[in-house]
Amino acid sequence: MIPMNFAELDNRSLTNSPHFNLDRISYSWPSGKKALDKCSLDIPGSGLWMIVGSNGSGKTTLFRIISGMLKPDSGQIHCPLKVALMFQNPDHHLLLPTCRSDLAFSLPNNLNLKERRDRINYLLNLVGLEGMASRPIHTLSGGQKQRLSLASALASDAKLLLLDEPTALLDPTSQKKVLNIVQELCHWPGEAITAIWITHRLEELEYCDGAMKMEQGSLGPIQKGHNLTERLNLLAAR
Repeated sequence: MIPMNFAELDNRSLTNSPHFNLDRISYSWPSGKKALDKCSLDIPGSGLWMIVGSNGSGKTTLFRIISGMLKPDSGQIHCPLKVALMFQNPDHHLLLPTCRSDLAFSLPNNLNLKERRDRINYLLNLVGLEGMASRPIHTLSGGQKQRLSLASALASDAKLLLLDEPTALLDPTSQKKVLNIVQELCHWPGEAITAIWITHRLEELEYCDGAMKMEQGSLGPIQKGHNLTERLNLLAAR
């Protein structure tokens, strides 16, 4: 397992929520090309955790394994949390015509009509889309669509969010809004979620509780975001 030095992490991220664990996960494509090579990860609790790595390093494959879309060739996964995957392009996630209908599709089936309406309004308020329940999705900006995607993931009661470069297609203002909302959700008193966020933007690492570099199908140790940024910048300058 990857050693964890908790002294290097912000204690606010360490909660009593069930932790998530990958132990020596390997996966090869049918062509024989190895995508993950004995990849291990130990997330100690709720918080915002980020992964950086070049194209082809295995980041998206890792998310597909965690979400259950792919089955690993070997290794073990301990995931007591309900998982939701958010795509880079929100248009691949939002399927129904209005904000209300899209959120309603993701809600648990055991809610009555009032509970469903209240839950939808609560989620829209949570992501800064209050009053937009009847708004057609095609009229939303890219940033609003991504925030609606986040609300849809939360509607399913997911406690582990997998975010695959969720700000890649957004303008700087929308990038910060999505980052701030996810960061707040990951430290919400009593109801904090766990989020694993893939990024190519090193400036985003300042928002996380811990960051890892992925290389050749394996993850490095968790460290503070600014420490990883400094190390990667030094490597790029050589």
